[in-house]
Amino acid sequence: METQVDFIENYPAYQRQEGEEYMSPQMLEHFRQKLLAWKKQLIDEANSTVTHLKSDSDTPADPNDRASMEEEFALELRTRDRERKLIAKIDKSLKDIDSGEYGYCKMSGEEIGLARMEARPTATLTVEMKRKQEIREKQGVA
Repeated sequence: METQVDFIENYPAYQRQEGEEYMSPQMLEHFRQKLLAWKKQLIDEANSTVTHLKSDSDTPADPNDRASMEEEFALELRTRDRERKLIAKIDKSLKDIDSGEYGYCKMSGEEIGLARMEARPTATLTVEMKRKQEIREKQGVA
């Protein structure tokens, strides 16, 4: 099964044309398709989990087997919950594409950069602003 990281790494990167401006219509369409494909993969995985949980719901008689199964189900559900949150971020990124805000830092307004957007298509902060945000969070300042 392909993981989220594998999906991002294996999805073809955008090949910027010489002189092409940042977040051109072609670049935005690339990211729209990348985000939609990622969302579809996550939804397919969620549906697969539901099917798996339904088909494997017979409770084993052995307490150790039952505990193992329950732990496996709990892990799958935690993973799907994280993916549900990721789908919300993907939807927000798609809205940002439509509004013209995609690819620009929410704090500084600067370009996030093509390499960072390829690696993290839901990014909303430049690396520098993200680092500052994390430092403030560690210091307990919101």
